[in-house]
Amino acid sequence: MKPIELTDNSFDTEVLKSPLPVLIDFWAIWCGPCRMVSPIVEELAGEYNVKLKVAKLDVDSNQAIAMRYGIRSIPTLLLFKNGAVVEQIIGAVPKRVIVDKLSRHLS
Repeated sequence: MKPIELTDNSFDTEVLKSPLPVLIDFWAIWCGPCRMVSPIVEELAGEYNVKLKVAKLDVDSNQAIAMRYGIRSIPTLLLFKNGAVVEQIIGAVPKRVIVDKLSRHLS
């Protein structure tokens, strides 16, 4: 499975109304550290495809959502559960850090 590409318009339906937890990668094409995190996010989409929805949101094209959630630094990963942010990871971190934070919220 590949991550879903979110937009300002699809965000509420895909994330806030999702029955599954949603991990969102806030990124931009010009961001070097974002390119380091992107393959990890792709792997997680495949590994967690029944427990977790994985998505990406380009902050340059979708500024309303980035502003709504106070995204000031990218990459930022937010984990939503039942429509609320339950975890935040800022910067390029190793996969094990992300998996550890996800495991706290996935049964």
